[in-house]
Amino acid sequence: MSSSLQRLLQREMGSVTVVLGAQWGDEGKGKVVDLIANDAHIVCRCQGGNNAGHTVVVGNVEYDFHLLPSGVTNTGCTAVVGNGVVINIPQLFDEISKNEAKGLNIRSRLLISDRAHIVFDFHQTVDGMQEQEKGTKSIGTTKKGIGPTYASKVSRTGLRVADLVGDFSVFEQRFLPLVETYHRLFPSLNVDVDAELKKYKDYAVQLRPFVVDTVTYLHQAIREGKNILVEGANACLLDIDFGVSSAHLLPTPLQHYAVLQEVLFCFFYLVCSCCQALLQLSK
Repeated sequence: MSSSLQRLLQREMGSVTVVLGAQWGDEGKGKVVDLIANDAHIVCRCQGGNNAGHTVVVGNVEYDFHLLPSGVTNTGCTAVVGNGVVINIPQLFDEISKNEAKGLNIRSRLLISDRAHIVFDFHQTVDGMQEQEKGTKSIGTTKKGIGPTYASKVSRTGLRVADLVGDFSVFEQRFLPLVETYHRLFPSLNVDVDAELKKYKDYAVQLRPFVVDTVTYLHQAIREGKNILVEGANACLLDIDFGVSSAHLLPTPLQHYAVLQEVLFCFFYLVCSCCQALLQLSK
């Protein structure tokens, strides 16, 4: 073993705990996160979008989270929205404002991955159109545009947070072909490109202070001995690869490699899989 590797292994590192749902959702992930978040220096969302949510009650105050990690109720931690998350930016700011109105300080300790992809309004419209086309065979999506956004990501046509907060003229050049691609597939799709670009130019200014390279940030945090809590959204049996049906979620909930997405290599992590004690299955 090389001396540099020995020094790395001997160094006191932080820990990474990943909380996943092991069934079809509603296993009580939020409660588990609430129990262990107080020991975390950093809480992260690693995948999914605002199609799922956690409600956390602290004292007599009820907080609702859809994009933010629910562990942010620990006021001493930093909240990270990771690169696997697809972000509806207006919904993100709305969520921040609603929870801050209840006394929770978020903006001063929020970090957003520059690699996270953006959910646009037309993604949501397309989601609804696709569901309508399926008729009685629709899979019951939330029509929040999550699936189409991940499809844009995989097809290499999607836009990331880095594109938005960078050179806006480049963002404009990439936005137009993305809209045109969906318009060819759905001719009835109506997108006011000028209005959308004006709106997102304003969002770029608001979003820029929160955007960082979360890979580098989490690498450094682990080296400094920080404890990281990663919150998985959705559930394993809805996983598009390993779930009970292929017609399920595009954000893969089986994020045992969630740490690898953000940290690249893992010093130590604990996976907590949440299950309901009793399943009531309909025949």
